[in-house]
Amino acid sequence: MEGEHSVLATMAPTMPGFAAKEMSLLDYSIFCALMLVSTLIGVYFAFFAKQKQDNTAEYLMGGKNMAIFPITMSLIASYISGVSMLGVPAEIYTYGTQYAAVLISEALVCFVTAFVFMPVFYKLQLYSSFEYLLLRFDSSVRLLLSVLYCIMSLTYTPLIIYTPALAFNQVSGASLNVIAPITCAICIFYTSLGGLRAVVWTDTLQSFSMISGVLVVTILGTLDVGGIGVVMERAANTDRLEFFNLDPNPLVRHTFWTVTIGNFFMWLAHLAANQAILQRCLALPTIAKAKRALVSLAIGTLIFAALSIYCGLVIYAKYHDCDPVHTQVIRKVDQILPFTVMDVANIPGFPGLFIAGVFSAALSSMSTNLNALSGVILQDFIKPCMRGRQMSEKTASNTMKMIVVIAGTFCTAMVFVVDQLGAIIQLSRTVSGVTAGAMLGIFVLGMMVPWINARGALIGGICSLFVAGWVAVGSQRAIAGGSLRFQTKPMSVDGCSYAFPPSNSTLNEQPIEEAFWVFRISYLYLTVIGFTTMVLIATIVTLITGPNDPRKVHRDLLSPLVHRFLPEPDKSEQPIAETLLVNETGYILAPGCEGPAEKEFTIEEK
Repeated sequence: MEGEHSVLATMAPTMPGFAAKEMSLLDYSIFCALMLVSTLIGVYFAFFAKQKQDNTAEYLMGGKNMAIFPITMSLIASYISGVSMLGVPAEIYTYGTQYAAVLISEALVCFVTAFVFMPVFYKLQLYSSFEYLLLRFDSSVRLLLSVLYCIMSLTYTPLIIYTPALAFNQVSGASLNVIAPITCAICIFYTSLGGLRAVVWTDTLQSFSMISGVLVVTILGTLDVGGIGVVMERAANTDRLEFFNLDPNPLVRHTFWTVTIGNFFMWLAHLAANQAILQRCLALPTIAKAKRALVSLAIGTLIFAALSIYCGLVIYAKYHDCDPVHTQVIRKVDQILPFTVMDVANIPGFPGLFIAGVFSAALSSMSTNLNALSGVILQDFIKPCMRGRQMSEKTASNTMKMIVVIAGTFCTAMVFVVDQLGAIIQLSRTVSGVTAGAMLGIFVLGMMVPWINARGALIGGICSLFVAGWVAVGSQRAIAGGSLRFQTKPMSVDGCSYAFPPSNSTLNEQPIEEAFWVFRISYLYLTVIGFTTMVLIATIVTLITGPNDPRKVHRDLLSPLVHRFLPEPDKSEQPIAETLLVNETGYILAPGCEGPAEKEFTIEEK
């Protein structure tokens, strides 16, 4: 198929009876206006704001005195990536509403993070979440997860920006080679100059664009098909309204249990063990405000997820008798939302608003990742290897800005790799799913089980990566090889008013389950598999090598939830069981680095 990345522009005109709409000058103006405002926000915080981005606390934590509203909106914006903004409606369109069970788990995770994990991070006031692992375990555990986080960020960020760039290419015909570098350059500019304050305030602006885009297309689509009653009736006629499939079989792609339990662990890994989330919460002046921000995040995610789920039903009601995927008007189902926008767009400027919203989601996630990545690289790799040399706050700030530029440029280049080699999308998703279980397991055991030692955490984490990786790669190979195909909800082309070429695929194809049973386990359980493996192996290794004495593990390193179950700390011992080596600048040394002025480091009793 020629011009497969510009389906609406190249294929639709060849189909008699089908008229593709194009973006107007007003649409382009709205899109460009949002990009310009985002850039100006970065310029303001870099050159005109009272708080200069010339020290670590300001650049990474916004001076630790930011307000709840922008932090909450930034957290919500980080949740809404371009992938989820386009992917959730496509999921509902194809597989029905069982995915809606995520509403339960995502709300619960926000509360768990606020009251179980955040008190520990907030009391320690660390610039990098992985510094906690050095305090609780040792440098090898910290290095393992720091490396994994960097790899995951650098491989997933290109996918974040590629998805909306592809959508823009489809609705406008603009070259992907032009639009991707321009938007990435804007994001790199305001992130590197303005620090966390610029990221948070651009997130706040962009979140309104995201939500309004989905809201307007949902309203227009509902009116176009004849109302909410018609939407629900057409969904019910094809069994798309499914909420309580209580089948306990883990091989079923989506049931109430796989979605609720699997997404709980996946979302908990994203929220409780995530550098980007930690930075935003620590930017607030008190732990009470950090908790309120996370509770507000729960409300915001529920609203947006519910809106996206209903949007998927609206799209099905619109195309219930003429599936644009099978008629090849669009290449894949992930393109169904931008296609719908152009199809129902009867408000001047709306397509521009929607595309601006999609790009806002991408820019928000990209800026969040770059800002967090700069902090991790500085704190976990550069400072530990300073070999006793002092680094001024201004130098640290400039170093992080340079890291943002280098990492952003690398991710921009990787966008073109994604465009040429589609398999990297599967690689990014696999890396994310594989690492989540190990990361979550290490943080949970560190904060909840003081007996677990460093060796157990390290070996458990490595085993978790291998097991989850084996399952993920095997599943992806089975899907690519045709031995695994999932059951979709019924589609139809009986009502199409235009002619379309023959399709290589059969409408309503039957599922295929020939793959090894382990590879057929629901993808949502991948994090659960990694987490369970991590906990079991870490426990066994700890018992073999000798568990920690819980009286010697400092209470500040443990969640307040477990304090009541622990013995009183031994006052005759050091407050932390393990001493940590630091150089004279006060930064913990990484493995293999040497410092001329090493000394013992402990946390004093508060």
